[in-house]
Amino acid sequence: MKTIGLLVLAGALLGTPAAWAGDDAISVIKCSNCAEWNQPQRPFNVAGNTWYVGTGGLSALLITGLQGHILLDGALPQSAALIEQNIKALGFRIEDVKLILNSHAHFDHAGGIAALQAASGAVVVASAHGAQVLRDGTIGPDDPQYDPAHPSRVSRVAKVRSVADGETLSVGPLQVTARLTPGHTPGSTTWTWTSCEHGRCLDMVYADSLTPVSADGFRFTGDANHADRSVAFMASIDKVAALKCDVIVSTHPDFTDTMEKQAAKTATHNTFIDPDGCRKYAAEARKRLAARLAQERKG
Repeated sequence: MKTIGLLVLAGALLGTPAAWAGDDAISVIKCSNCAEWNQPQRPFNVAGNTWYVGTGGLSALLITGLQGHILLDGALPQSAALIEQNIKALGFRIEDVKLILNSHAHFDHAGGIAALQAASGAVVVASAHGAQVLRDGTIGPDDPQYDPAHPSRVSRVAKVRSVADGETLSVGPLQVTARLTPGHTPGSTTWTWTSCEHGRCLDMVYADSLTPVSADGFRFTGDANHADRSVAFMASIDKVAALKCDVIVSTHPDFTDTMEKQAAKTATHNTFIDPDGCRKYAAEARKRLAARLAQERKG
């Protein structure tokens, strides 16, 4: 698997706001990976009523239903138009999106949510921590990637519904469940649901980032200003490993070989189906976290 989700500039955040439309709306963010992440990607079917509508480097999924759709994540601010175009290209309407769910409130996954909410009128949902970040428009010092010299911002979303661990949200018969997986951020959330195809119902997982990326000086093992996060982080990894999981797509598609699976998929063989997918994803995350913790303990 590739390691695009780990790319950081000298411990600093990957980018800072480059263009604003008023005090709340950010139209463009520039960062070292933004151009690559925001490459257009033709939308495609993952399984059943689940579709990939994100960009080449940032995932966004659409779960479709006759009574309305559910969108997971909004990528960068400049990705919103691409996501909306992808939804339209599949024959669906942005106005029929009823819920927009967020994995975590960093600019590369929540940046486009405000624009997509404005276009759809959908209800935005995130963990309690993520919801507060979306309302504030900026991450705080409790986030591992917080850097006061380079504050990370997202377009503010005035009304965000917070969701509890294990809570299930519905749009008609569609049901999606929140699985809080704190570590990468305090509010990180993995989402699960069921999609059916060819008479088989599949357990779907949209896995949040499990990478121990931080600003310079942050320690997951704790310091004078932060409690130890390592135990909770490892518990989140174990939680993802234990999920019912036929299909996994990660927030950065490279971590679950999303594009490679799409290229190999045929009409008779869905390469996204892998009952070991969540365990593989968690195993790689466990190695990365163990290496990071060992480095911190060496001083």
